[in-house]
Amino acid sequence: MTHSPSSISIPTILEIRPGIIKNLEPIWKKFDFKDIVFLVDDYTYETFSSLISTSMKETEIDIINFSGHYDINDLISIAFKLRNFDVVVAMGGGAVVDYGKYIAWSRKLPFISIPTSASNDGFASSNCSLMVNGKKTTVPAKVPFGIIVDLSIIEQAPEKFILSGIGDLMSNMTALVDWEFEEKNGVGSVNAFAAMLSKKALNSFVRTPLTDIRHPIFLKELVSSMTMGGIATDISGNSNPISGSEHLISHALDKISPQPNMHGIQVGVATYIMANIQGHRQERVRKVLERTVFFEYAKTLNLVKEEFIEAIHLAPDIKPTRYTYLHEKKYRDNAIHFIQDDFLLQGILK
Repeated sequence: MTHSPSSISIPTILEIRPGIIKNLEPIWKKFDFKDIVFLVDDYTYETFSSLISTSMKETEIDIINFSGHYDINDLISIAFKLRNFDVVVAMGGGAVVDYGKYIAWSRKLPFISIPTSASNDGFASSNCSLMVNGKKTTVPAKVPFGIIVDLSIIEQAPEKFILSGIGDLMSNMTALVDWEFEEKNGVGSVNAFAAMLSKKALNSFVRTPLTDIRHPIFLKELVSSMTMGGIATDISGNSNPISGSEHLISHALDKISPQPNMHGIQVGVATYIMANIQGHRQERVRKVLERTVFFEYAKTLNLVKEEFIEAIHLAPDIKPTRYTYLHEKKYRDNAIHFIQDDFLLQGILK
């Protein structure tokens, strides 16, 4: 059996610093981008569109307010209705970034991601989360050609967005253990380099001693680690380096809960549960989520214990082709007992 060498996509443009949004034109000039479609959501349009327009002196730029809900067929249709551009840029939350990523991939154009919050790692990953036949589905695309993160914008985002990003990044811890578990059970194989990159990204973040989650160094570590996790998904060809049983719980909650919470918040709580079930670095997970006031925020959300229990039962059906800890009944039972007995969770799950 022959194996072809790995091909790794990495962002050609990587800018993570305060104030970069006011100085985008030198980047466009460097890469000869003269004509740009700039997709934004409502918040970005209202807050930054005039700044973006006035800072562009020599670049043709069409700013399109791309708010609303679109499924994959809508995006394909829109992609081929747009006139020719040199590059697609999307600035805003996760939805508009995913829309822009898929439109650019459909048109075989470079894509530049400019997130306005660090609520999840979608801005850096090779996948999009899109509606396909009425169901939220992970759809392959490409790692962005460019990632531009203005830390002064990320810093101003509501606290819940930063905490959601922390929860999403911490899931690398349990996702990697699930991936190894799959390989031991003969389901898939671990890509050692992707796993190493995901682990190094996480370790760099958890060793940041800061308690101020709005501190520029803290935010740069968070965003940089998410970026490395996104690249790990391209190396492995799947989301396994950053997504495991904890994500299955969150996806199940999205299906069953009348009012699902933010993805990264659900994932963060599920990561704490699964780290204890896997018996892997659970104290580290707890300390980071305590130090960053993640748990304090989670206590204000009225998360429902019975919904988490039902989500654990449903988890294997979310991705039946995988084989995480939750695909075995004994670990599902252990997770349910842990939810019912753990002192810390008693203050979080009502």
